[in-house]
Amino acid sequence: MSEHRRKPSQPEGGGRAAARRAAQQRPGRGAGPARDVPTASHSGPYAEPPGHSGRTGARRGTPSGSGGRGRGAGGAGRGSGRPDKRLINYPRSDKQGWKRFLPSWKLVCGTALGFFAIITAGAGIGIASVNKPDPNKAAQAQNNVFYWADHSQMVATGGSMNRQIVPIDKIPKSMQNAVISAENESFETDKGVDPMGIARAVWNMAKGGSTQGGSTITQQYVKNTYLDSDQTLKRKVTELFISIKLGVSEEKDTILAGYLNTAYYGRDAYGIQAAARAYFGKDCKDLSPSESAFLASVLKGPNLYNPDGGVGSAATPEKNTERAKERWAWVLDREVAVGRMQKAERDQFTEFPKIVDSEQARSLSGQTGYLVDTAKKYVMKVTGLTAEEMARGGYQIKTTFQKPKVDALVKAVEDTRNDFLDEKARPEYDTFVQFGAASVDVKTGAIVALYGGPGMDKKYFSNNADTLGVPVGSTWKPYVLAAAMRYGTQNSHGEGISADSKYNANDLTVINNRDGKPLRDASGKPFKQKNESTYPYGYVTLNEAMEKSINVPFAQLVFDVGHSKVREMAQSTGILKDSMNPNDDASFALGTSTPSAIRMADSYATFAASGTHRDPFSVTSVEKDGKELPGFGAPKEQRAMDDSIADNVTKVLENVVDNGTGTKVRKLGFTRPAAGKTGTTDQNKSAWFVGYTPELSTSVALFRSDPNSADKKLISMNGVGGVDSIHGGDIPAAIWTEYMKEALKGTPVKEFPEADKIGVTADASGAPSPSPSFSPSPSPSMPSPSASSSPPVSPSPSKGGKPTCKPWELYCIPDSGGGTNSGNTNGGPGGGSSGSPSPSPSGRPGRPGGTSWGASMGPRADPPPPCSHEGRRTRCGGPPARQAPYGRMSA
Repeated sequence: MSEHRRKPSQPEGGGRAAARRAAQQRPGRGAGPARDVPTASHSGPYAEPPGHSGRTGARRGTPSGSGGRGRGAGGAGRGSGRPDKRLINYPRSDKQGWKRFLPSWKLVCGTALGFFAIITAGAGIGIASVNKPDPNKAAQAQNNVFYWADHSQMVATGGSMNRQIVPIDKIPKSMQNAVISAENESFETDKGVDPMGIARAVWNMAKGGSTQGGSTITQQYVKNTYLDSDQTLKRKVTELFISIKLGVSEEKDTILAGYLNTAYYGRDAYGIQAAARAYFGKDCKDLSPSESAFLASVLKGPNLYNPDGGVGSAATPEKNTERAKERWAWVLDREVAVGRMQKAERDQFTEFPKIVDSEQARSLSGQTGYLVDTAKKYVMKVTGLTAEEMARGGYQIKTTFQKPKVDALVKAVEDTRNDFLDEKARPEYDTFVQFGAASVDVKTGAIVALYGGPGMDKKYFSNNADTLGVPVGSTWKPYVLAAAMRYGTQNSHGEGISADSKYNANDLTVINNRDGKPLRDASGKPFKQKNESTYPYGYVTLNEAMEKSINVPFAQLVFDVGHSKVREMAQSTGILKDSMNPNDDASFALGTSTPSAIRMADSYATFAASGTHRDPFSVTSVEKDGKELPGFGAPKEQRAMDDSIADNVTKVLENVVDNGTGTKVRKLGFTRPAAGKTGTTDQNKSAWFVGYTPELSTSVALFRSDPNSADKKLISMNGVGGVDSIHGGDIPAAIWTEYMKEALKGTPVKEFPEADKIGVTADASGAPSPSPSFSPSPSPSMPSPSASSSPPVSPSPSKGGKPTCKPWELYCIPDSGGGTNSGNTNGGPGGGSSGSPSPSPSGRPGRPGGTSWGASMGPRADPPPPCSHEGRRTRCGGPPARQAPYGRMSA
């Protein structure tokens, strides 16, 4: 029995020895002098035979053993058997698996308490370290100084605006009620901060978005006192601390007065007193509840709610006025809803308050206001500055405007206006006629001159050089041609076509879509495109269609090329997508898009620069506090099209000036190489001439619109100036010529690059096959050109020493002693002679030597004047093809 009792202790001892040996596994490491360690033998690694009890003891002796019986457990509740000496027991040593990462309630409570203590201490230190805002410092005025391109001063704006600080008792209760109702209903009871608004701002910044402003009046007041534009987390935290400090230490009246005295209301007006003077010409204490509601409306964002308009396509005067009226009505209703106005009083205000003209705009006479307006918009675009930040002043702005060129453009417009319009004699026709023009340096894209209107001091606040909404007419056709030269048509199998490709040009021709099926009009019948003339041209080359500005070929060509390709081409030259007609119709090719004069001049400069485009810019440098702001170098050039395409478009547009609808340029004595296109729109509502030389690209727009009307709708110009219809080749071309002659005076004459022959001749469907040309013999009904004694068209004076033709009279032939005859007695497009359409030889390879006047066009009453040769350019002085003004997006 005693022997059996001792046997259980042997496996246990053997198990412990096996566990020790298994854990050590290093040579030379013994188990201790007091223990017998079996030696290895040939029969196995150890002398002790394996047994079940030995393996169990080994598992118990490992550190990862469970908290069971024996010495390995280390006591109840301990997983490792060792006490945890860490300050924070995490991950938890007394748990296994995922439970080790589950914090205890002590850890959670301790962490929350510590975090709250840190936040409280930090907030206390932050609040104690910030100062209260000083509205007097925030209201300090500074000038913005603008300089000409030669660095001489143009004008200093701002600074003179009344920014007087007024106490709360000078601010009418109606203004206080309107602002509290609209901006912060709980202003009188809150603690100055909006926790939800703060959370939104922090979350937005954490996502990388723009920061959000404070939503309470207190927070907005604090924001107004920061004169820098840095939108950083540090600034937002500082604003938060100041808001909290104000909320617990200042009276509500003090905070409200501070906010109203530092807020920006538009029109360069900071503070309620300045705003009352700027919009209503009165002190703030005299504001009516309706006027107070308007000023409270403007506070939502002057750029979008100032009826004068703002920066961006969404901030037009029309859209801003509409938004301001809606907001004004909402503020009044809101005052009733929150109990700050009686319903009966609200019902008295049904008409939007009358706003006076901008005082600052009146101080910027002539073109200065438009130049400053253009430069300010460019600065805000480049820097991201808001109108409010710009109005704080302190900027030194150097522009690209050249005073001699601006003066030359003003003189060209005003001289023509004075000679052409007579508002007293023809008030029903000659009133509201407006001009807009812009001139761009071809090499850089710099805007060197513009004409925005008679002057903001004369209540013409819209900048006509940068306005949208005036269709450009046939000046759009070069983009259709350029796209065809680049992308080709369905008939060219994707290969670019040449200007020698022929298209049907007859009036009222059915236009086919991309599938070759007729377009349908509103009644479902096949759509027939109207020309300006009813003359049966037959099939003509695209070069001739551009020369005579025939609509039908381009209405069909835009479908053969694809509207998207034409848009892509126009956009690559600088035309903004928002200004393009979004519809894929025939009129898209004829100029229903409405780019500004600045954009048209810059876009045509791409053709002049052999396909290299540069965005227009008006500012070369800006300094603030002695430091130059980045981003005002000349915009980088971009390749809009291959140079051969641009040069071929130039070649076609040179022909327009030499022999087509733009011959007024030559008649007025412009001898430099020039290319351009005329444009006249439906119902004669606008007329354009856009042209260029190798140095300058200039656009001139003429339209009629009441600047003080609510909708600014265009009015027909039929009868303006005592003539039936105004065309782009008339007044606009005359202004262009007079300006360009003066602007380029003293500049060396430079030729356009030679145009390489490009593309394939891909005639439209139905075009006749090429056949040998012939020259019909003269007949009594078709007199020979050599028998004509009609004088050539020229600007030479008559016997009386004065020209008998006005600059805009495109069809007038000056009296040279034998009388004139510019009429058309045969129903043709402008009269002409019979005979062979043989072109005159050209000294410039690849350039057309003349037009196809003659047998193909039918008899004319008078033959065209002979062609003349000037260097590498050939000019034929015949009148343009059109005669009867139908006003169908042509010429």
